[in-house]
Amino acid sequence: MKIAALGIDVGSTTVKMAGINAGGKIIWRHLEAVEPRVEKQVDSFLSLLKKEINSLEGIPLIATGYGRNLVHQAVKNVTEITCHAKGVYHQLGHGGTLIDIGGQDSKVVVIGDHGQVVDFAMNDKCAAGTGRFLENCAARMQVAIEDMGSVALSAKEEVSISSTCTVFAESEIISMVANGVEVEPILMGLHRALIRRVVAMVRSVGLVPPLLLSGGVVRNPAIRKVIEEETKEKVFLPEYPQLMGAYGAALFALKLK
Repeated sequence: MKIAALGIDVGSTTVKMAGINAGGKIIWRHLEAVEPRVEKQVDSFLSLLKKEINSLEGIPLIATGYGRNLVHQAVKNVTEITCHAKGVYHQLGHGGTLIDIGGQDSKVVVIGDHGQVVDFAMNDKCAAGTGRFLENCAARMQVAIEDMGSVALSAKEEVSISSTCTVFAESEIISMVANGVEVEPILMGLHRALIRRVVAMVRSVGLVPPLLLSGGVVRNPAIRKVIEEETKEKVFLPEYPQLMGAYGAALFALKLK
């Protein structure tokens, strides 16, 4: 395994690292839930990799994400919007409108014909429109977060969740359950409420097809289905949607070689 460059994405909920070869292909990856001591966690990532390839000498590392300034091991840091655009463009081979739904933020990025960021919108002040919205509601419904999508898609009908605020949505859920509403239609309604918030961001910057997805939340099949329904556009995913920030950072690091 010949790693030419590394990228690390220190997000709000997970830390992701990607190693690429000289051709820009991901050949090593690792991710974990984010820990309070980011520098120490990054050291553990690098130690894990070193056990596999013996030496990290001469391999540049670029950091991105909320915690990028905490990664002292990196030679440089780049914004997550730029890195996601770079990673998705390189993997899919074209631009478009990227929806990136993370644990505690969501972004919409218009990517140009050469992989450049043309415009963007970002929600990092409210849990609505992020993975945290679904996570909180999953806990309230006593459904495993990884099962939410499949359970929602099994619904024969859908209830409307009028609030996109996490706190008020939980109150609605409690009321619905008390009135005998089944879990499945509630979950489908929650997915719809989240995606409508995200689609409003898409409309604010303008949808330039094709529609691209990244972030851990888009692995949820109900998320993908509802995005297509609300935008009337087919969605395209990279091979590793959760790694696109780290991948883009690694591609920038490759240019330092």
